[in-house]
Amino acid sequence: MAQTTQPTGSAGPLPGGLPKGFRSAEAGWPRLDRIPHPPRRIPLIGDVLGANARTPVQDSMDIGRRLGPVFRRKAFGKEIVFVWGARLAAELADEARFAKHVGLGVANLRPVAGDGLFTAYNHEPNWQLAHDILAPGFSREAMAGYHPLMLDVAGQLTARWDAAAAAGRAVDVPGDMTKLTLETISRTGFGHDFGSFERARPHPFVTAMVGTLSHAQRRNVLPPALAPVLLRRAERRNAADMAYLNSTVDGVVAARRAADASGARGDLLDRMLEVAHPGTGERLSPENIRRQVITFLVAGHETTSGALSFALHYLAAHPDVLARARDEVDRVWGAAETPAYEQVAKLRYVRRALDEALRLWPTAPAFAREALADTVLGGTHPMRRGAWALVLTMLLHRDPEAWGPRPEEFDPDRFAPAAVRSRPAHVFKPFGTGARACIGRQFALHEATLVLGLLLRRYDLVPDPGYRLRVVERLTLMPQGLRLRLVRRAG
Repeated sequence: MAQTTQPTGSAGPLPGGLPKGFRSAEAGWPRLDRIPHPPRRIPLIGDVLGANARTPVQDSMDIGRRLGPVFRRKAFGKEIVFVWGARLAAELADEARFAKHVGLGVANLRPVAGDGLFTAYNHEPNWQLAHDILAPGFSREAMAGYHPLMLDVAGQLTARWDAAAAAGRAVDVPGDMTKLTLETISRTGFGHDFGSFERARPHPFVTAMVGTLSHAQRRNVLPPALAPVLLRRAERRNAADMAYLNSTVDGVVAARRAADASGARGDLLDRMLEVAHPGTGERLSPENIRRQVITFLVAGHETTSGALSFALHYLAAHPDVLARARDEVDRVWGAAETPAYEQVAKLRYVRRALDEALRLWPTAPAFAREALADTVLGGTHPMRRGAWALVLTMLLHRDPEAWGPRPEEFDPDRFAPAAVRSRPAHVFKPFGTGARACIGRQFALHEATLVLGLLLRRYDLVPDPGYRLRVVERLTLMPQGLRLRLVRRAG
């Protein structure tokens, strides 16, 4: 379904009168004076003293802790309102008042992902069309069909880790989790094998993806007028990265189109190519199919690899939690060589440990919301229609009002049923919120819980005693330099 779109950053109107592109806070918040900002603001430049362009989210966390549950930052004429307080975030989650806003970092991905599910503007019709066509691909029946392929990929990981354990070598956790999750989404969703575990280096698709994400992050923090000059070489590299992503996906789609129809798999790619909208009969255009495949391959593995890496870090660093999780795996899965689909959901404590890692380091660390009509946030801050705020998920997940007096501590029992019931709504948002929340969240949670169970049953995890968690930002979050030693368990 073809449509015209304005380029990112244009100021033209959307249907309904909302402007498109980046909108600085002064355009939508009439009483910015009520919202604190960092001290030592410099005219024209803004709040850049002491800022680290490599870690803007973690910088914003530090500022938010000092300034409170709503604050603002300005750099080179771009001002953003940040929210992390539980009460304010709950208001922003109200779908009757607010909707997803395609924020600056996400908009920077539109040259490659276009109107894919993650990067589409709310008015673009392909979002609803693709969502309705693809949602059945994440049903319980579909998930059960993906389970054997997830086990196959996990078997490749454990073969690699068995060799490392036998040789006494530490494993590169983020690197191996990236290989695992890329192969999982590519095989289950698109029938494609990247051969990640046969490679000494990351697949070029991963290199191009990381380059594109990192480039979008850099564009966030540079002055708009200087970005084309400062990033001239990087722009060429980014163009090459996007071209590689496009050509790789075009090859995957072409191979499927050329396959015998009798070999239909019923996976996400089959749905994109063969299924019409149940109500309108519309189909996804070839261009949109490419954008959706890129969206799923990137978002479907990058965030899950980070979630698994953070969870393994915390499990290795907390032997008491690890022992309790392992006891659950041994008890629930018993002597079965591989768990059945239904057994994964029974790992309730393992899932709590995963959720707690996602609480502390949600790999998608923020989401943006825009006002559907003139409103007042928190009874204090007027917002015009189209005004937006960036919800800092990492600080929302650390708000003592919701999480108690020691929110920095790793404690999976925060997700025991009674504890969950005692908390306010809308305080745990690792997958975003509302109608535009991640369509693949159940896929990611099943995959991650399965993999953690398999690894805990098979290995003792030995952390490097000198390691201190450092987090790298490339729109998503990942622990940097995390390596673990492995000891095969008996039996």
